[in-house]
Amino acid sequence: MFVKVCGLDTVDSARVAVDAGADAVGVVMSEGSPRDLPVEAASTIVDSVRGEVVTALVVSDLPVAQAVAAAHRVGVDVLQLHGGYTRDDFAQAHRDFGRVWRATSLRDDTDLHVGAWDEELLLLDAPRAGSGERWDLGALAARRPDGDWLLAGGLRPDNVAEAIHLAAPWGVDVSSGVEGARGVKDHDAIRAFVAAARSAG
Repeated sequence: MFVKVCGLDTVDSARVAVDAGADAVGVVMSEGSPRDLPVEAASTIVDSVRGEVVTALVVSDLPVAQAVAAAHRVGVDVLQLHGGYTRDDFAQAHRDFGRVWRATSLRDDTDLHVGAWDEELLLLDAPRAGSGERWDLGALAARRPDGDWLLAGGLRPDNVAEAIHLAAPWGVDVSSGVEGARGVKDHDAIRAFVAAARSAG
C-alpha cells in the first residue's frame, strides 16, 4: 500500500512521515489553504527528505505555467494539480515538468482512466480537497478508477483500514486527518496513520 502524507508544515513533520514509512510527502502552495507555504519553506521541507521518498507539490487553480515554475523552484519529483485544469493544461505540465498527478473527485469527473490526461497517477479526493469530507463508498465501488490511484478525503488513522478494505485503492493520501489543528500536523497521528495503512494493505 502506497502511503502519501500531504500538507506538511515543517521539516520535523516530514521526517516523522518518512521515518514512519510513508512513500511520498507533499507540500502545498495554494492561496487560502491553511497548509499554504512560501517557496522557501516548501523547498526546505523537500530538501530535508530528498531522495528518500517521492516529493510532490500540490497546487490548486494556479495557472499551469506558474505551477510548473513553482515545482521546478521547490525541486519536487511530482506536480499534483487540483482544480479546473484542462487536458491541454495537463499536456503542458507533462511536457514542461514531467511527472504530473491529477486530483479529481467522483462529483467532478466522469473520466477516471489513469493516463487519460497525461497524468502518471490519479488522486480521487473529496468534493473539496483538504476539507476532510468523506467519499460515497457506494458510488466509488461503481466507478473505481483503473491504473494506479490514491484515495483521499476524510481519511484518518481510525478509518483508513476500513477505507482500504472497501475501496481497494493502490494507495492512500492523508492531510487534514493527521492534524491536531488546521494546518498543523500531529506527529503521533502521522505514525498511527502510516502504520494502519500498512497493516491494511
